[in-house]
Amino acid sequence: MFGILKKKFSQLVEAISKKTKEKEEVKEEVKPIEPVEEILEVEEVEKPEVKEAELPKEAEEKISESAEEVTEIVEEKIPESKLEVKEQFEEEAIEPPRKEDFAEPEKKKSWFGKIKEKFVKAVFEKKLTEEDLEPILNELETGLIEADVALEVAEKIKNDLKIDLVGRDIKRGKEKEIILESLKQSLLGILSVPRIDLEEVIRKSKSENRPALFLFFGINGVGKSLNLSKVAKHLKEKGHQPILAAGDTFRAAGDEQLEIYANKLDVPVVRQQRGADSCAVIFDARKSAEAKGNDVVLGDTSGRMHTKKDLLDELAKIIKVNKPDLKILVLDSLSGSDVVQQFEFFDKAVGIDATIFSKIDVNEKGGNILSVCHNFKKPILFLGTGQSFEDLIEFVPDKFVNTLVGM
Repeated sequence: MFGILKKKFSQLVEAISKKTKEKEEVKEEVKPIEPVEEILEVEEVEKPEVKEAELPKEAEEKISESAEEVTEIVEEKIPESKLEVKEQFEEEAIEPPRKEDFAEPEKKKSWFGKIKEKFVKAVFEKKLTEEDLEPILNELETGLIEADVALEVAEKIKNDLKIDLVGRDIKRGKEKEIILESLKQSLLGILSVPRIDLEEVIRKSKSENRPALFLFFGINGVGKSLNLSKVAKHLKEKGHQPILAAGDTFRAAGDEQLEIYANKLDVPVVRQQRGADSCAVIFDARKSAEAKGNDVVLGDTSGRMHTKKDLLDELAKIIKVNKPDLKILVLDSLSGSDVVQQFEFFDKAVGIDATIFSKIDVNEKGGNILSVCHNFKKPILFLGTGQSFEDLIEFVPDKFVNTLVGM
């Protein structure tokens, strides 16, 4: 399941992680500069011994007399008490000296200290540049398109990773963890659409004294009737009382197939003869549910190609008459990028509220799930994973993303 998409994401993580480690190895090969003091050996030069000169006796006496005169002058200028010092400062408006004035000046970093600091920072910070990532992300973009991811979605993932990783500090040993988390956040952003709680919708309709109505749409062969029945089993296990409406009256034995599913699930079904008005069948099912106390009606519709405008107009009539609470489109995940066109046509015809993707178990790509979410901002309710009624998974974005990125 989603093998190709998983492989592409795994290759991305390995490629970026490898590039990060390569930058780290290159920097580790460069050794820090040794202090200049350790490199240079300065030879000490012997200082010549200087002898004190002997002065004539007359000169010594002259110097002594001059010193005594200077001392007398200085003593006259020195105040005799601290009070005199204070008065002198006040008279001359001189600010007294502070303790801070005698503090040692702040030590500045030497030129070598600054160089060493920058060098160490360059060695131990391994930031990824845009040039590092560009070839890896271009290859990812091509791989995503091959896995059925729409071009605009592939470009969004590419740009998200570039914005998050370029210039970012990556700690040693945390490369894969950081890259995986970045990829996960990008994918979750694509899948972040408003959720729909089916049980909450049923409770709301009950408060209005009526059964909820869920209508299922899709082209021929997507597994619409089967996935409708899977949802009926899911709701029954939650304590609800579903009733099925066999509105697929166009396809040969379409209504009979749904009746077989209903019998296996032990839930009631409303059907008419082949060729009956699908709109009327669903209307009858609603009335039956009101009479018998069923709280939710699951209505099947005839499969039709999304390019047939007259058939889409018929669906619009069903919507107008029966006013469903939810319009659910079943999409075949194996249909590739065509699911985007299918959604667009059905959405214009009836206004799709949510989707179910079928045949996920045999899908090795899965990129179209991302495309539908991103383009239409509508929630995915379930993923169909097989042919039995139990093969239905509630779609949880976080779990889905963890499956894709291997977390």
